[in-house]
Formats: sequence, C-alpha cells, structure tokens
Amino acid sequence: MAPQREWLEKDYYAVLGVSDSADQKEITRAYRKLARANHPDANAGDPAAEERFKEISAAYDVVGDPERRKEYDEVRRLGPVGGMFGPGRGSGGFGPGGFTFTSDDGAGMGDLGDLLGGLFGRGRRSGGGPAPGTGPQRGADLETELHLSFADAAAGLTTALHLTSEATCSTCHGSGAAPGSSPVVCPRCAGRGVLDDNQGLFSFSSPCPQCGGRGMVVEDPCPTCRATGVERRPREVKVRIPPGVTDGSRIRLKGRGGPGRNGGPPGDLYVVCRVEPHELFGIEGRNLTITVPVTFAEAALGADIAVPTLEGGAVTVRIPPGTRSGRTFRVKGRGVATPKGTGDLLVTVEVAAPARLSAAERKAVEALAAAAEESPRAHLGVPT
Repeated sequence: MAPQREWLEKDYYAVLGVSDSADQKEITRAYRKLARANHPDANAGDPAAEERFKEISAAYDVVGDPERRKEYDEVRRLGPVGGMFGPGRGSGGFGPGGFTFTSDDGAGMGDLGDLLGGLFGRGRRSGGGPAPGTGPQRGADLETELHLSFADAAAGLTTALHLTSEATCSTCHGSGAAPGSSPVVCPRCAGRGVLDDNQGLFSFSSPCPQCGGRGMVVEDPCPTCRATGVERRPREVKVRIPPGVTDGSRIRLKGRGGPGRNGGPPGDLYVVCRVEPHELFGIEGRNLTITVPVTFAEAALGADIAVPTLEGGAVTVRIPPGTRSGRTFRVKGRGVATPKGTGDLLVTVEVAAPARLSAAERKAVEALAAAAEESPRAHLGVPT
C-alpha cells in the first residue's frame, strides 16, 4: 500500500494512547479498550464519540498491522519529503528515498501527483473514478427541537415532526432531469468526470468543465429543482420518543437529514427534546421523584401518608417513628415504564416547620421542649 499523506499529519500512536515502541499486544489492548468506550452503540446520539471511534479504527488499521506499521514508521522517520514520495521500490526507481516512476502515466508515484495538483489546482488520478470533491457526497446533518410535556416524556410516544429543509426533489426524485427524461453520459469526458492532460513524465487530471466532474449531464433540467436534484420544502418525519427522556436529550434519526449529492447517502436528523418541568415530579433515569412535606408530629410519631402518582390517584407510604427530614422511601413499580423495566417512585419527606403557631400549639411545643431529656447537638461538644 502506498504511503498516505495523512500519515504525516496524524500520530496514530497518540490516538491509541501508546508509545511508538509498544508491541502489537499493547496496541491491540489499547484499541479494544477505546473502541468499547467510544462505540456508537454505547454512545447513541453522540456525534463526538462516533468521530472518535472512526479515528481510533483508522489508527488501528495502520499500526495494528505489522507491515503497514513498518511502512508508517518509515514514512514518519523520513519526514515530509520522504513521506510524500516514499522510499524507492519497484522498477525505474532512483534508490532509497528517491522517486519511483513505473510508467509515463504516473503509476507508482505515491502522492506526487496530489502534491503538484495542490500547487496547480489539478491532481493525478488513475482509473475512471470521479475527480476529488465531485464524487458522492453525504448529506448535511440537521437538528430540530421537540417540545414535550413531562407526562409524554416520561411515558414515551410516537409523533410527527414538521420541518422545512432541503429534500430530494419530489418531481425528478433526485435525478435532476425533467420527468420523462434521464441524465446522459457526458460526451466530453465519456462519463469519467475528468479530463487528462499528459505532460510526458507527469499526468494531470482536472474535473470536466461540462459535467462538473459528475460524468453525467442533464439535457432537459427538472423545472422544480433546476437540475440540482434537491428542493427546499416542508416535510413530515415520524419519530419515536423512548420513555424517560430528559430535557436536552438528543435522538438520532439515521438518514433523515439533508439529501446526499451525486449519489451520496443522506445525513442524519438530530431531535433535541425540550421537556416542560412538572410542578410535583422529577425524573432520574427510570425513577420518578417527589418531595412530600410532613408535620413534626408525623415524623416523630410515625404516620401513613398519601402520595400522588403521575398517572393519577395515590399510594400510601408508611413513615416510621423518628423519621428525619430528607429521608427517601421507595415505592416499587410506580416510576417510568421502559422496555428494560419499570422504575420506582422515590418519595423524599421534608419536615415542615409551621411559620405561625396558635396559642395551643405554642403551649404544646413548649411542653415538649421542657420534657426533652437530651439535645440533638450534644455530640458537637459545645454548651447547649
């Protein structure tokens, strides 16, 4: 495999978190650990983790293979010049560190054509593929917001999103040609998308000006999209919201983003959930939370209290004598129902101190204070 320019720009050892002297077993262990932590299945809806996973995989593809690793190390040792032209090998070479030309069409030149193409606006190509930047292009990722009530967020639902964005043309279905016609092979480049310019030892290619590098031309443009294959229009996208989403959760709808160009795949649509807060309940994973005030007497003597549920009605929670403020009680199975199971209702009690006391209440509290045999602050070691 010919050295790639990317090898000079990226330190694959640093990507995997190992030294350049690490053995293959160390590299494999490091890759597996990072791949598990950044795998898209374990980080649904996180584009940063997905890009990190691709970077880790690309690094391991090179340094995880002993032969490619050896070539990668040699390219980086030689630096930009040696890495760009590669060590001489095969027929017609000029020896180690020199150029290697095997034919007048530039085969075996490594990235020399790319280097000169960057300087002169043209690049060497072999075969009949599209010119750089004119091949299939992935569509753009889109993002929209969905506002949910707390009850809908907790229970989950399937709904429809209405958005206006670029989409595949509804008239030509993306071909760019008017109904009843089709794109034809470009007569100038014969469908290759590029025109070659042989300069003896070097061979340059540039995108075909007639078809823009696509290899096909539209003789009868679509009246709706004017041969672009895309139009901006309202569309409806169905989305399933899983139970228990919280405010700010991002849901990825694969392939529902912007349309691809030149036969490329569509992008993804990210739905950001905006959940209205509830006046009584909160949510923690599959569990619902609620704070319930109790009187001092209920906390001290114990009591059975009624606690509301999200679906309506109430459950009874027994408060044992001597309950401290802030203690949490669990009511099994009254939380969020998900495919992985149903959560619980977490009831936190809070002892409510009355802001005003009647004469009878004050007399009762004073009697309680006089009857108290120990101070709750005795362990502090200060006068009470």
